Amino acid sequence: MVTLGHFVLPLLLLGGAITVEVQRPRGVPLSKRQFYEEDKPFTCLDGSRTVAFDRVNDDYCDCPDGSDEPGTAACPNGNFHCTNAGFRPAFIPSSRVNDGICDCCDTTDEYNSGADCQNTCREMGRKEKEELQKLAEIAEEGFLLKKQLIQEAKHGLEEKKTKLEDFQKNKKDLEANVETLRTVKEAAEQPEREAKERHLKAWEEQKAAIRLEKDRARMVEVLLELDDDADGFVSVAELQSHSELDPDSDGSFTEAEAQGLLRGMDKVDAVVFETVWNNIKEKYVSESNADIPPPGETPPDETRDIVSENDSENYPDEDIPEEEEDDDDEDDDEDDDVDDGDYKAPPTTRTDEKKKDDDDDGPMPPYDQETQALIDAAQKARDEFNEAEKALREVEDQIRNLEKEISFDFGPSSEFAYLYSQCYELTTSEYVYRLCPFNKVSQKPKFGGSETSLGTWGKWAGPEDNIHSVMKYENGMGCWQGPSRSTTVKLTCGKETVVTSTSEPSRCEYLMEFTSPAICQEPARFDSGHPDHEEL
Repeated sequence: MVTLGHFVLPLLLLGGAITVEVQRPRGVPLSKRQFYEEDKPFTCLDGSRTVAFDRVNDDYCDCPDGSDEPGTAACPNGNFHCTNAGFRPAFIPSSRVNDGICDCCDTTDEYNSGADCQNTCREMGRKEKEELQKLAEIAEEGFLLKKQLIQEAKHGLEEKKTKLEDFQKNKKDLEANVETLRTVKEAAEQPEREAKERHLKAWEEQKAAIRLEKDRARMVEVLLELDDDADGFVSVAELQSHSELDPDSDGSFTEAEAQGLLRGMDKVDAVVFETVWNNIKEKYVSESNADIPPPGETPPDETRDIVSENDSENYPDEDIPEEEEDDDDEDDDEDDDVDDGDYKAPPTTRTDEKKKDDDDDGPMPPYDQETQALIDAAQKARDEFNEAEKALREVEDQIRNLEKEISFDFGPSSEFAYLYSQCYELTTSEYVYRLCPFNKVSQKPKFGGSETSLGTWGKWAGPEDNIHSVMKYENGMGCWQGPSRSTTVKLTCGKETVVTSTSEPSRCEYLMEFTSPAICQEPARFDSGHPDHEEL
């Protein structure tokens, strides 16, 4: 049996809305009414077969596509149309028809189940209308704000271009000034350098004279010290009394070696001793200092006594280690000495002596008035040059920043330009999330801790028809044994610019919801009624 129904359809006309009744089989949308004519056979919508019209909605599935049973549950793949007058039309699977559960707000799906269904379409329509009205108001206000942002961006862009031109002109003047001051600086530094060199040379000559005088005085002292018999000569035997002068340091300072140091003579007078002095002064140890050990060293006799006492205390006579074991112990002791920090200073070198001589010479005397004046003039020229260079670098930085900002993609009408150099935060129970558009995204523990990068600006990543609806931030801090963190920011229309939510749908991949008037589109006008859109 064909089940026909009278379905109310609101029609919008110029003076208001009227309703008419359109007769069609139960479960059929108005858009497919022409395929269900009562006085003609019914052809399945997939064209597979034709059946008598009285087999439509007879609770038996004849068509493979289920189109002959739009109002019953006979076909598993069929669809039932809910007219839902006063709300939005909908389609449900035919299997839900008369299953005792109210799926359509107008109750038409439970016409034969006995279920106690209430028609809630008008109430649902009213609530949806209120929500849509609110969204429309937000969109309208947001779009008005967007237009203001566009105007501000346009004005701001013109200002930036003007400022860029001014900076570029200023840059040329600064470059010329830097080159002028560079020439002045170099001209001032040349006489300064020459005057400093003259002063240093004079000081070096003065120090050399002082050292030569000290060296001659020491030579005289040594000559008198070596001349044991005070005959005015230094003999081979007298020289041999200082074993530290042994040329090959083999522990045997022979007569021949001593004679070699005395230029092949048995003894030399004060004049010849000057040439001998140059060969022995590095090694010579004054007799007055011979028994004084260098700082930090223990006299050999005391060292031997200490070792002997320690050995007698640590080992009974019968337990004295063999020589090989002693060697091992000595190695260990050496390691311990290094660990304990008992490091012995290396022997005094010529460099150390020279440094000591420099210290003995005292500080370099101050510059004379003329040299100091040249130094002051050069320093003034350097300061002025450095200031000019600094000013030039600052202008170059400004130019780079402006060029970057001017060329940046801030949307079709630069509506997103106001977000540049701004940051927005969202505080949750655990973290403070921070979004700096076109720069970075980060999170920081709410109760203290270091900041974690969730990505730096990558690109606009929305669909082709709305590419500026999604921001992508990439290459954040790496997760433990995982990828680098990244964040997707979805923009929605709003009167305020604010981060509304954040989540981590996948490991190390974060999602932020961000409202902004810049994403708002001009709202479409809609009637106070609720037309039925019945297309599948």
